[in-house]
Amino acid sequence: MDVSRRWWAAGLALVLALVALTGCDPAGGVSVEVAGEAGVKPVVTYVAPLDVSSTYRTVIWEGTGPLLVEDRPVLFDFYQENARDASIVRQTYDHGPGCYMVTVGGRAPACGPRPVTHELSRETLGEDLFQTLRGHRAGARLLQVAPASGSGSDRFPSVTVIDVLPLRAQGETIAPRTDVEFPTVTLARDGAPSITPTGDEPPSKVVSQPLIRGTGTPVGTRDTVTFQYTMFTWDGEAVESSWERNQPESQPLEDLPATFSDWFTDQPVGSQFELIVPPGEPLKIRQSEEYKDQTLVLVVDILSTRPPRGA
Repeated sequence: MDVSRRWWAAGLALVLALVALTGCDPAGGVSVEVAGEAGVKPVVTYVAPLDVSSTYRTVIWEGTGPLLVEDRPVLFDFYQENARDASIVRQTYDHGPGCYMVTVGGRAPACGPRPVTHELSRETLGEDLFQTLRGHRAGARLLQVAPASGSGSDRFPSVTVIDVLPLRAQGETIAPRTDVEFPTVTLARDGAPSITPTGDEPPSKVVSQPLIRGTGTPVGTRDTVTFQYTMFTWDGEAVESSWERNQPESQPLEDLPATFSDWFTDQPVGSQFELIVPPGEPLKIRQSEEYKDQTLVLVVDILSTRPPRGA
């Protein structure tokens, strides 16, 4: 397996875990310390070089979110070191979470620090990562120590921390506004939204209402945000959706229209909001004549946020 395919992670409450890897190394026990808090690069401590003959995996803490499902997306942060010299190989904390389909074969979409579509199968994902993620819930932090793989300079043992992130909003349900009538939002089992139209004329200005109040980090004005969304016409037709693509979006707020980005700012991760956007407000979809003069409704789930580099 190409080492560049090994994606990994970190994030969740302040923790220090000492993991004894006895049995992993036939020559003796190996210890790895993992410390860190949610949304921040973990600190991994061990004596390099590690001599690892087989893959070892353990749970630093269990998740309490939805159970990961094969052939469905799994979103996670990762942090990986070369266990030969403790150098950093790859991590998402300065970019954004990596998103993959946990699949048992065939092809499926995947997304890296900024979601894009790749061919992905169990063969290219690798048995190690598949087995490490399989059976866990969103919110889990996992440790994997793997022997050298690849070839040439890419062949080295690795220490990897993975934090599994939720793919939907999680938090307190908020009562709907009473001063403006919004389309009613209904969530499918996996969290994907649909709406029931009001039957009335849409408002003439941009309005928003919170649906779920998360408990995570508030979104900063210059952050890069990972989110799920569905865009509907006023009569309830879904016209664009990250749920349909099996790929959350990751975008710097400064790259989004102000109408859209303003509603992200200060919202805690885990939140969901509904936004009504009348004609004239800039959205990329308005480049289509079909939607140029239509009122659009967005339902957005905030999954993760990252400050700009150096912040």
